[in-house]
Amino acid sequence: MSEVINLNKESFKKVVNDTKPTLVDFWAPWCGPCLSLSPILEEIANDLGDSVGVYKVNIDENTDLAQEHGVRSIPTILVYKNGALSDTLEGFKTKDELLSTLQS
Repeated sequence: MSEVINLNKESFKKVVNDTKPTLVDFWAPWCGPCLSLSPILEEIANDLGDSVGVYKVNIDENTDLAQEHGVRSIPTILVYKNGALSDTLEGFKTKDELLSTLQS
């Protein structure tokens, strides 16, 4: 069992360089679709445990990090595999869509 972890600029660099697949959700507390996505990310973290990293970045608290990664709308999910960006997903995604992206 794993949990969704909040990131900042310092911790971001550490987690995306991991060899396991990593989802990073850029979100804000005032964003409706972001709030709907949150329980799905928690399910994925619980279901897949330590085989995948699931993280969140609050763009209100980390605007520089969002700008650095070209986040223009939220939610935006960056998917890293073997330490490299493999996919950028914008807008609400279902659990199946996220799992499919992780497995591709």
